[in-house]
Amino acid sequence: MTRLVNLGSLCIDRVYRVSSISVPGETVASKSFSIYPGGKGLNQSLAAAKAGASVSHHGCIGTDGSWLKDVLKSGGVDESGVDEVAGETGHAVIQVDDSGQNSIVIVGGTNRTIKADKVENVIATMSNDDWLLLQNEINDIETVIDVASQHNVHVAFNVAPVDGREQNYDISNIEILIVNEVEAAALAGVANPNHALETLTERFPKSHVILTLGSEGLLYGFGRERDQQTAYAVHAVDETAAGDAFIGYFMAGVLRGMDIPDALRDGSIAGAYAVTKQGAAVSIPSREQFLEFQASLAGV
Repeated sequence: MTRLVNLGSLCIDRVYRVSSISVPGETVASKSFSIYPGGKGLNQSLAAAKAGASVSHHGCIGTDGSWLKDVLKSGGVDESGVDEVAGETGHAVIQVDDSGQNSIVIVGGTNRTIKADKVENVIATMSNDDWLLLQNEINDIETVIDVASQHNVHVAFNVAPVDGREQNYDISNIEILIVNEVEAAALAGVANPNHALETLTERFPKSHVILTLGSEGLLYGFGRERDQQTAYAVHAVDETAAGDAFIGYFMAGVLRGMDIPDALRDGSIAGAYAVTKQGAAVSIPSREQFLEFQASLAGV
């Protein structure tokens, strides 16, 4: 069976509900505080598994994050590739305001301790039909991409968050490139999303480029092919895992052989569902919840 192999982050999310996100020099009172499983890698693995994909997650946690393996396992993800190492698990400090918007500070922790031999071993065990999924929250991404290229592995790369390292990556062989407006601008050097899409598709002709625009939907480009999809209008409570839900469901569609526009639509529905719930990983819909939500959106 075709697998999604996610060499990705695992985090402990510390979420603070606030009336408005604090600005420099301002102190705000939190209405509530919660701890959730998170990290773009973990979230995307869970989303893909909930969508029906066969998913293996590989990464590193500290002893304080051992419970994250249980979260993956209970979500249907093969967590045997998650190693417990010395150090503290990566974590995030997240402010979520009354409109559902967020502000996030991440600490890499053990997500930045993945060793080269682990990368080689993970990729060497992949079949020709498997897909490698990456995010920009682990160390030595340039090495991972190089090893994947040597093994002719299918790679989907969510360049999030941008932190300057991405300027040194050779992503010419990446088959699926997923970015938001900020990430697209950083890679393309162009702020306008439409212009950024044109730049990226020209610069990376082998890549299916997906540029997400939040409440404005998404843009897609591959060669001369273009698609644009609008977002579903829902009441946003917490946008934290919307992108991860989108990617997980989209990749599950790709693994099933869906046409890209249909897989993008599935991802958009999952992302819309996620913003209606609080938390990150816990807001990702199961397949049953997805289908119910999809039915409720009929005609929207």
